[in-house]
Order: sequence, then C-alpha cells, then structure tokens
Amino acid sequence: MKKVIIIGAGGHARVIADIIKLNGDIVYGFLDDKGQENIHELKILGGIDDINRFLEKDCYFIVAIGNNQIRYEIMTKYSNAIWYTAIHPAAVIANDVEIGSGTAIMANAVINTGSKIGRGVIINTSATVDHDCLIGDFVHISPGAHLAGNVRLGEKTWIGIGANVINNIDICSECIIGAGAVVVKNIIKKGTYVGVPAKKFLIN
Repeated sequence: MKKVIIIGAGGHARVIADIIKLNGDIVYGFLDDKGQENIHELKILGGIDDINRFLEKDCYFIVAIGNNQIRYEIMTKYSNAIWYTAIHPAAVIANDVEIGSGTAIMANAVINTGSKIGRGVIINTSATVDHDCLIGDFVHISPGAHLAGNVRLGEKTWIGIGANVINNIDICSECIIGAGAVVVKNIIKKGTYVGVPAKKFLIN
C-alpha cells in the first residue's frame, strides 16, 4: 500500500484521487498553490514547493494538472521524487504496453499491444491508443480521443476531446489538436490544428 500526495487540487486531481483509492493505495493529501480548502476528507498539505518536506516520508507523488507544460516543469524540478502511476481498474491495457512513471490512465481507456507511453502522460476517460503507438512524455490525450495504429506523438502535445488521428501519423512536439479534429497527414510544425481534416489554425 502506497501513500500518495497529489500535486494540484482541481477536478482532475479528484479523479486521480479516486483512482488511487480504487487501487487500494492511500491519498495522503494535496499540494496546491491556490490555497484551496480541503477536499472532503482529504487535506491540502501546502503549496507545490512543500514537496521537499515529504521526500523522505516514503511518499509517492503524482502531478494531477492537465497543462502539459506545468506537469513537465514540476516533474523536472523535483526529479528526485518517486512518481506514482495511476491506472484505473477499468482501463484495458495490453500486457506488453510500456508506461512511464507519473502517468495517469483513466476509466475505460484502451491501450493496445506494442504501444509505449511516456512519463507524465494523461490518457483520459474512454480514449483509445491502438497498436504500436509511441506517446511522448507529458502528452495529454483528452476524453473520447482516438489514435489508430502506429501513431507517434511528440512530447507535450495535446489531443483534444473527441479528436481522431488515422494510422501511421506523426505529430511533432508541443502541438494542440482541437476538439473533434481529424488528423490525416503528418504534422511537422508545432501549433494548433483544427477541423476535418485538421489544418493549422491561423490568426488573422
């Protein structure tokens, strides 16, 4: 049984807390810079920088913040922390899938054979990652998004809710794929891509 401290205290953090408890582990409390009140019976232990106070108390940590850049910054700054990987019992994951530390996989997500998931990734509710996908560090795949086989996502890319990526597609780092978009061609330049088929969003 592991004691887990959750970094962040918003809605996503509450979902992570539920996953931790479903796995038989203990939510020790939250670290959050916004000074929110305690969440039900769970305590706000301090701000994010207070992580140092708990490093030698046999605690695990997970960053429950949806923003990819923030997860990257926290996990990089506190690289000596032991990062907890939160996998919902209702997720379906092939036996050979590799999952990096600090990753969160939500209810009804599916990850098929041969796929590799990086560190600090979020694979959200009912998202699917088909066979032989390569998901870079600090990616966020939103609820109901679907990746076909052999898709490769660069680090810190965000796939919006309900978006779809066809098979054999490469998407570079630090992209945003808008809600409901359909990606049918490789994306080699970072930016925001929207529509069907997905095209780079240009501000007039």
